[in-house]
Amino acid sequence: MPQPRPKGPRPLPLLGSILAYAKDPLAFLEDCAWGGYGDVAYLSFLRQPTYVLNLPEHIEHVLVTRQRNYIKDKLQRVLLRESLGNGLLASDGEFWLRQRRLMQPAFHRQRLATYGQVMSEHSQRFLARWRDGDSRDISEDMMELTLGIVVRCLFGLEVEDKATEGVGPAFAKVIDHFSKVQTLVVPSWIPTPENLGYRTALRKLYRIVDGIIHQRRQAGGDRGDLLSMLLQVQDEDGSRMSDQQIRHEALTLMLAGHETTSITLTLCWDLLARHPEAEAALHQELDSVLGGRAPTVEDLPALPFTEGVVRESLRLFPPAWSLSRESVEEDELGGWHIPAGAMVWLNPWTVHRDPRFYEEPLAFRPERWADGLERRLPRFAWFPFGGGPRLCIGQSFAMMEARLALATLARHFRLERTSEREVELLPSVTLRPKHGLPMKLRARHQSGGQRPGPDA
Repeated sequence: MPQPRPKGPRPLPLLGSILAYAKDPLAFLEDCAWGGYGDVAYLSFLRQPTYVLNLPEHIEHVLVTRQRNYIKDKLQRVLLRESLGNGLLASDGEFWLRQRRLMQPAFHRQRLATYGQVMSEHSQRFLARWRDGDSRDISEDMMELTLGIVVRCLFGLEVEDKATEGVGPAFAKVIDHFSKVQTLVVPSWIPTPENLGYRTALRKLYRIVDGIIHQRRQAGGDRGDLLSMLLQVQDEDGSRMSDQQIRHEALTLMLAGHETTSITLTLCWDLLARHPEAEAALHQELDSVLGGRAPTVEDLPALPFTEGVVRESLRLFPPAWSLSRESVEEDELGGWHIPAGAMVWLNPWTVHRDPRFYEEPLAFRPERWADGLERRLPRFAWFPFGGGPRLCIGQSFAMMEARLALATLARHFRLERTSEREVELLPSVTLRPKHGLPMKLRARHQSGGQRPGPDA
């Protein structure tokens, strides 16, 4: 017989654990994982029974073994659907399965190689913005870099093109709204200045994407970008996606392929600046393998330390820091009874830092990935992209983008921190630096302090 309820933080009447969680979500999850409650901690969240899972095999149960019984919770569905429509992130069930099947060819290996060339070329051009000795907000820079890459890969356009004019500020406003979601105390339909600004930005994004789709429908043909694939794919019965659904999927890909990768790159720079020995090892690998030229997709297998830097950033600071699901029917998990309608939380933030799986779990050690660590780990001891059937469709895209961008920029520059304070993190829809990340640029292999040319 399964036991009825595990131990957990002491709840308040009616409110449960919501105030303790809101005060410091990351510390709260750490207490759930390491506060003596065991591998499953119980808490009440606004009267909804909630189970915090801290063991990879339990996470696998939810995401793989019994994945049909665990759907995205109501808050996620409402929040995502009001902005991204019924795209892959927000949809469930048979509709999600159809969309996933239709979109999978867009991330075929041959297509990814084409996107990789775009990533490298765009990162090279981005170098023209950087000069030795300049101070930059690296968080903003990485946002601009990854947005430019995803717009080019998705639409075959540049951010500066007339068809995409205004996409950067509009997307920044939507992302900023997402980052405030945990502190907003009024529904998004109430006309506060924050909500009005968000709605205006969302309408602008819709107009931009709808205009591009309309133009491409008229022009026809395959331009090698993601939009071409979305316009051409058809289901087994011959049906295609509507223009509205293509808009939803395009915006979903823009969000998923833009913000999370920019966060990963931003925190890569901070970690390297705080660990000069790792930074030196990265530069040595880049100099040895690339020999003064720009990286390509073909170079990636020869850059294991570069990949280790990205993996360690994703381990220590996973942008998707906490996942949640809602049980459709009752279940048994780890000897505990899970009622229908319960929440389960799956937290990369704590699992990635668990000493049972990682030696010196709080240390930044990119070299730990060089000897096949991932193959020896339990399946869900590292899951920054989720897992199971709903594994992020853009995982390979994101890993390629982060490695190529990091290699391209780090070949020419090292970055110095301008403050000894730890980066303050904002755990909202994603885990991002709360106040940006000011850093100083230092050119490498340059005389006279001149910046490298974009074709160097």
